[in-house]
Formats: sequence, C-alpha cells, structure tokens
Amino acid sequence: MQSDGITYVGLDVHKRTIAVSVLYPERTESLEWQEINDATVARRLARKLLREAPGKVVCCYEAGPTGYVLQRRLRSEQVMCLVIAPSRTPVQPGSRVKTDRRDARKLGLLLRAGLLTEVHPPSEEQEALRDLCRCRVDVVEDLQRARHRLGKFLLRRHYLYTQSGNHWGTRHMAWLRTLHFQDPASQATFDSYLLAVDQLGERLVQLELQLAQFGTQEPYREPVAWLRCFRGIDTITAVSLVAELHDFRRFRSPRELMSYLGLVPGEHSSGEKERRSPITKTGNGHARRLLVEASWHNRHRPALSLPLKKRRLGQPAWVLAIADRAQERLWRRWNRMTFRGKPTQKVVVAMARELTGYLWAVLQGPEILGTE
Repeated sequence: MQSDGITYVGLDVHKRTIAVSVLYPERTESLEWQEINDATVARRLARKLLREAPGKVVCCYEAGPTGYVLQRRLRSEQVMCLVIAPSRTPVQPGSRVKTDRRDARKLGLLLRAGLLTEVHPPSEEQEALRDLCRCRVDVVEDLQRARHRLGKFLLRRHYLYTQSGNHWGTRHMAWLRTLHFQDPASQATFDSYLLAVDQLGERLVQLELQLAQFGTQEPYREPVAWLRCFRGIDTITAVSLVAELHDFRRFRSPRELMSYLGLVPGEHSSGEKERRSPITKTGNGHARRLLVEASWHNRHRPALSLPLKKRRLGQPAWVLAIADRAQERLWRRWNRMTFRGKPTQKVVVAMARELTGYLWAVLQGPEILGTE
C-alpha cells in the first residue's frame, strides 16, 4: 500500500448526490458516505476532509454533465481536485455490478495508483466563450432542420424554386414570401415554418456578431488574428478553435494535439500482427470538425484571395511563412493521395491532421522558431 501521507478522495458526482470514498494514509479500508449536491457541499466536504486528514488531500471526479463547478469550489476551499477523463478510466472486464459507491471507491484507488488521466478544465471565461460557440453550432443545426422542413413541405405541394441554384439566399427568401395557399391549414403551416427559418437566421447573425466581437478582445485577439492567416479559417472558425482548445501550450508537441483531437489512426497490434484502423475520434469533436472543414479549402492550388490578403494585413512575417507552408504542403498532400486513389474523405482527414501541426506551431508563439 502506498504511504505518501496523502489522503485520496474519489467522488461520484450526480445532479442531486455525491458518493464520497476517502482513502486515508496507512489504512486499507476506505471511508464512504453520501453528500447532498447543493451549493454548500464543497465547503462541507472541504472542512471535513481538512479536519480529519493528517496531511495533503487530493480529490477527483469524472468529467460529465455536472461541469467544473465542484472542482472550482473545492479549490477555492484549498482542497486539490482533479477532473478525470472518463474514457481513459480503466475498466474491469469481469465486473457486472455498478453502483455510485463502487464507482467512487474505484476512482479513489485508481487515483492513488496513478492510473487516471486528468483533463485540463477551462477557466470560467473560457468555458463561457466555448458555450457561446457551441450555442452557435446548435442554432446552425436547428436552422438546417427548419429549412429542411419548409423545403419538404413545399415539395409535397410541388412548389419548386427554379429562378437560380442558390437556395436560401436573398432571391429565394423573396420568392418564399410571395407564396400563398388557399387552404387555411396549409397557410398556417407555411407561416410557422417560414417564421422559424427567419428567427433562427436572425439568431445566427447575432451570435456570429458577438463571437466576432469577442475575437477582437484580449486575450483572444492575437491568436485569432494569427489563425485567420490560414486558408479556410476566418473569424468564427478561429474563435471557435481558440475557445475549444483554450490553451495550446499544454500540448508539448503537434502529435500530442493530433492525438487529443482524435485525428491519429487507431491501432490494434499483437505479436507479429499489426493492424491499423480509422482515426480514433477521441477528444474534442467540435475542434476536429472545424479542422476538417478548413482543410477542404486547401485542396486547391496555393493562392491568396482578396479576403485572405485583408486578413493577413499587419500580421507577423513568421506567421505568414507558416501559413504559406501549410497551403503548399496540404495541396501536395491532396494531389499525392488522390493520385493514389485514396477516398476523398480520408484525404481531407489526413490534411486536417497536418493542418493541426501548423496551427500548433503558430499558437506556440514566435519562440517556436527561435525569433522574437
């Protein structure tokens, strides 16, 4: 048994309750009880642990829907608390009994053994901006659903828009507002669908304006401006990447960031057999989606469009050099892999993996190149 004088605490956190398992030094059995998860639980728990523990106290719980509030409150009470990645928690294959008490006990034992993987929680400001970015994604998805509902409603009545191929633009919306139905029920349905499209479109515009405003404020102004120098990355994508990853310097190498984003191939090798599988898709799926979308723009021959030139004005030369190398490298990767007959989706994912390395180099700052 490890006797380092540290008291390890496993917490199984739920909406209403918290199962607590405490492993004191020099003890083989854990002390277990349940707390009510309210606004004062952190203070009660911290006082009890600090009063009864002989030395340092380290708590942990798995990341989940309850967020990071408990961790922040415990740390404000001078109790160290870690948030653990649940996907990296070891699982016993033969275990068929699962309870809150057992989960808390398992977390305490694994924490003492050093077998848990800590996540890097964002600050309250970083989490707020990340939630705003994800709110925009939700509105985009809702807008797409609302447009599909309206489009299929019109298709069932054979109202087809043929004036241009650009749907949901200014001309298409003007055409929609000229439609009228003789049946009152159909007219009410159409009005409801069109109102939903208008409302969601306005919400999307307002959210994008707010995100753009945050992108011009500290501490996001500089990294956002640097990311906008890359082809396929404008303000919304840059702000979203900074908000999702929030501290690029915690990744010691580009490969570590690629692995965190789930862009590296999986592997299941044993003995003489070596098996590769598709990308792991672990980690932050929102950032991975943004990188894949940005990579599609780099399948074309390297060039500087007028909007990209405007975004690059006043930016450091070393950032522009990395962005130019990224364009050339990704275009070559596209040509080489497509010539070999690789599926398009696989090629774009490979490009996103390499783009990640260039973004990591830029957001490490000028010291990565030995310049000031």
